[in-house]
Amino acid sequence: MADLSNIREHMEVIGADGVHVGTVDKVEGDRIKLTKADSGEGAHEGHHHYLSGGLVAEVEGDTVRLSATAANALQFEEEESGDAADD
Repeated sequence: MADLSNIREHMEVIGADGVHVGTVDKVEGDRIKLTKADSGEGAHEGHHHYLSGGLVAEVEGDTVRLSATAANALQFEEEESGDAADD
């Protein structure tokens, strides 16, 4: 896992494939809280989602690159409670 202390607000989060996953709101513990703008649609719209810090491959410049592709990373998104964000 990369050093999460280097992650700052408004950094772009991208998958290993270079596809946009979200934008950092802040780091809470060992999870990255994404902005509400990246919350998805339907029941997931309008609230924050989280990604495990264990998915972070590297932090470079203003970008957080994940070890998983964007599509796979979205399957690992969590709700505030830590539960998976199922569709």
